[in-house]
Amino acid sequence: MSSDKVKNGNEPDESEESCGDESASYTTNSTTSRSKSPSSSTRSKRRGRRSTKSKPKSRAAYKYDTHVKENHGANIFGVAFNTLLGKDEPQVFATAGSNRVTVYECPRQGGMQLLHCYADPDPDEVFYTCAWSYDLKTSAPLLAAAGYRGVIRVIDVEQNEAVGNYIGHGQAINELKFHPHKLQLLLSGSKDHAIRLWNIQSHVCIAILGGVEGHRDEVLSIDFNMRGDRIVSSGMDHSLKLWCLNTPEFHHKIELSNTFSQEKSTLPFPTVTKHFPDFSTRDIHRNYVDCVQWFGNFVLSKSCENAIVCWKPGQLHQSFEQVKPSDSSCTIIAEFEYDECEIWFVRFGFNPWQKVIALGNQQGKVYVWELDPSDPEGAHMTTLHNSRSVATVRQIAFSRDASVLVYVCDDATVWRWNRRQATSI
Repeated sequence: MSSDKVKNGNEPDESEESCGDESASYTTNSTTSRSKSPSSSTRSKRRGRRSTKSKPKSRAAYKYDTHVKENHGANIFGVAFNTLLGKDEPQVFATAGSNRVTVYECPRQGGMQLLHCYADPDPDEVFYTCAWSYDLKTSAPLLAAAGYRGVIRVIDVEQNEAVGNYIGHGQAINELKFHPHKLQLLLSGSKDHAIRLWNIQSHVCIAILGGVEGHRDEVLSIDFNMRGDRIVSSGMDHSLKLWCLNTPEFHHKIELSNTFSQEKSTLPFPTVTKHFPDFSTRDIHRNYVDCVQWFGNFVLSKSCENAIVCWKPGQLHQSFEQVKPSDSSCTIIAEFEYDECEIWFVRFGFNPWQKVIALGNQQGKVYVWELDPSDPEGAHMTTLHNSRSVATVRQIAFSRDASVLVYVCDDATVWRWNRRQATSI
């Protein structure tokens, strides 16, 4: 792949101004939402809730390194590090925007190196999301991507070709996540209100989550917990739902999917449909819930309300098993507030190993919270801003050791920041 696909922010024709810790103030009229999809920039009325008491820090946790601009010039919606690589292997991440997924390496000495670029055969495709896995037989890295057309592409990165195409969702796919341990299992959340669980090894749809008590509007975000036995989902219906996979029926279907062969079977795979979530609430947010991730037994979620909320189902002392499906009560643990992010489809990054969260806003500024396990409400918050970062930050990703933070923007730029050596996360 030729190097003209991206333009490096450190090239001589673009002199870099301040790139550091001072936060500059910018004004923009950009309220652009995700292309080819409905938008919402409605500001919800804030409810009285406790927020985190951010501890002061002398300087930002990360320092600007470089940025590039992809030549398609369109919004970049998704970014994901390949956290499956070993400690001594290169740090690799992928971006999703326009009809392309682009793979980069972050060299240890700094900068960004373009490795591969996959362009979808359909020029009208717009990728919204991407996720990493690997081939269980060859160990070759695989990258799943999906978006506007509702087709999941599983790409062999080294061969730069699609090795799997999955059609089932009736409309756009907003997010993809792989199972943390069974990397042949892929989860997808869609505009068609449904969540699907796929086996990319046998190419079958194992389960459909949705229906009677499922989401009533677009599913915007999904996530597996660290054990891989629970799923959390969120959507445009303002709701958050939890789905359990640790049932005999699901165990049987997953095992069956590993050995199922469409060529040898005269019948299609017996996909299971789950109409009823194991927990559901609309009490956390009053607008689209566009990003959700597990934090141990807690959940982190955000809406268009300028806050990430850390919460758990039921009462603080209750385990998940003690919470009845009919009980929608929940406990708010902490709230991480920020400014100027009142549009939807802006997703935070969370590194569960290093316990650090980051979210960008409509002005190109990034907020970083370093969590203190002994005091969940006392997070260290710093801001990152470069004078030339003025477009909406759509998503942020961390390397596995949190030494590198990467974010992508509406102006087709990709930004790399490095953790300061003296910073302990």
